[in-house]
Amino acid sequence: MTPRDASDSPRDRWSDLGRPPLSSTALRRGLVRADGLWRQVDVVQRTGSTNSDLVARAAAGEAGEGAVLVAEEQTAARGRLDRQWTAPARSGLFFSVLLNPADVPVTRWGWLPLLTGVAVATGLSRAAGVDTALKWPNDLLVTVGDEERKAGGILAERAGNDGIVVGVGINVTLRADELPVPRAGSLALAGAVSTDRDPLLRSVLRSLEDWYGRWRAAGGDPAASGLQETYAAGCATLGRMVRAELPGDRSLVGEAVAVDGEGRLVLATEAGVQEPVGAGDIVHLRPA
Repeated sequence: MTPRDASDSPRDRWSDLGRPPLSSTALRRGLVRADGLWRQVDVVQRTGSTNSDLVARAAAGEAGEGAVLVAEEQTAARGRLDRQWTAPARSGLFFSVLLNPADVPVTRWGWLPLLTGVAVATGLSRAAGVDTALKWPNDLLVTVGDEERKAGGILAERAGNDGIVVGVGINVTLRADELPVPRAGSLALAGAVSTDRDPLLRSVLRSLEDWYGRWRAAGGDPAASGLQETYAAGCATLGRMVRAELPGDRSLVGEAVAVDGEGRLVLATEAGVQEPVGAGDIVHLRPA
């Protein structure tokens, strides 16, 4: 599917006054600087997946580090484990960024999704006034009433030998009757003081630029950059009993006690051993 650039097109711009469109021109004006990370910001009306599109653009030499692709609606968005992500047009922030951390050892690139989570949570706290927690490895949680719900997710994919595309999906104005599953949430349902997507996106991208710069300056060292400590402080998974559903139909139950230097979740099991989990689905078994 070829994405249609409609960020500044009059077609259907005001079809939903409660969900006004984003403008690529305004976003470029606010984000692109000669000395900054963000070099190219494009908004398209509808596409399958911004991650897939940006990976393809990078492969074709049409995008470099600092490219940002935003979609008002995605029809084939993917989360981890190839789960589908669907939401009404303009109800959230659906975007991908292209990064090229060539000066950071590849062994530390696994921190990029966690770094993005910290950046998103920080940016939303500032611009939306919503306390966003992180569920390892890549879910964004908000509180609706007294219930913890998923309001967003992050997916990182390789783009060639030296690039990483990081995709972010955040439910912003999704109403209760629009939730894909009862356990989902949105910034609006969590009582956000603002659901204007333009300042929200700017805040998130500026926060991402800041954290990415710190991490790269430290050579990708999560401790020296402050990333490991900050992630742990905002991670709702730590201190909880969880079940890790692992590749090969294995599962592991234990208390999540730490995130190690490789970004893995460390579980203390009933057998008295600490086992790091680098990939898998995490289920919170009880509140902290």
